Amino acid sequence: QVQLMESGGGLVEPGGFLRLSCAASGFTFRAYTMSWHRQAPGQERELVAEITISGTTNYADSVKGRFTISRDNAQSTVYLQMSRLKPEDTAEYYCNAISALVPGRKYWGQGTQVTVSS
Repeated sequence: QVQLMESGGGLVEPGGFLRLSCAASGFTFRAYTMSWHRQAPGQERELVAEITISGTTNYADSVKGRFTISRDNAQSTVYLQMSRLKPEDTAEYYCNAISALVPGRKYWGQGTQVTVSS
């Protein structure tokens, strides 16, 4: 059974930091591009950061220089280190896996809430 379990969300003050984790199981993690997306109330879900099977990373302009995505294939886990958080980073954050081998195969996690507020 495929599972993507996000953790690490919470309430943090502006300027603070959080580290999100997404533990994967039920599929060959190393063969998937992993990414983090977020969705704020009333807004569309957007890509925050992604990391390919070769380790290439890509970031939304709004988080460049503040967020870092990484993966640990041995632990089947992807991380999102978030620093200098802003109120506009407040959203539900979702982990996503896209197969590099099977077109169209993708999985989503259930999400973890990040709230940036004083």
